[in-house]
Amino acid sequence: MAGAASTGSHRDHAGRVRDQRDEPRTFRLLYVCTGNICRSPFAEILTREILLDRLGGPAAAAFHISSAGVHAVAGASIHPDTREELRPWGLDRSMSGRFVAQQLRPVMVEQSDLVLGMDRRHRAAVVEYAPAALATAFSLREFARLAASVDPAGLPAYPVARARALVEHALGRRGMVPPASPDEDQVPDPMGGPPRGHRVAAVLIQEAVESIVDIIAPAVRRTR
Repeated sequence: MAGAASTGSHRDHAGRVRDQRDEPRTFRLLYVCTGNICRSPFAEILTREILLDRLGGPAAAAFHISSAGVHAVAGASIHPDTREELRPWGLDRSMSGRFVAQQLRPVMVEQSDLVLGMDRRHRAAVVEYAPAALATAFSLREFARLAASVDPAGLPAYPVARARALVEHALGRRGMVPPASPDEDQVPDPMGGPPRGHRVAAVLIQEAVESIVDIIAPAVRRTR
């Protein structure tokens, strides 16, 4: 008998069988940090770029990626030192140049399928904004750690359905895959520090984002 992923259906965390043709066609991911000028915009811009590279324009457009701050420097541009960390992808001008910081609002959380804070305090703030987000809010590195414990073979093939199923599985593993240390799930705030702090934050965010996208949209192996 063929598995759920190959038949176009999958079982959710509660064991219900779902036909992925009936699944919503979009996935909304919201990143949250403090000022929305360093960590969360870096994660937003990088995630959008990697998904575009993996899926192509039409499929990547199904993923709505945004960011906000719990104490945002509303209207500000991305921090210059964080913008510099986007240079390797060629995103330090076009994409980051259009970025404008915004304040987190409850409606943003309520409309999101997944909310990833840069540390536990951001996740707590998100849940305070919208208590229903308890099931969809994680810290970024926490979610990456939990996602890594999920068997990709048990996820549906369609990227949006795959992302939704991954959130359900990660929620089911919360508390079962503890961090090695209290700081493992944190991305340190580089604001007010030297450029090296922005580099450290960027590396941690990149590692977490790439590990998550590797599950949602696996890279296709090209044969010669």
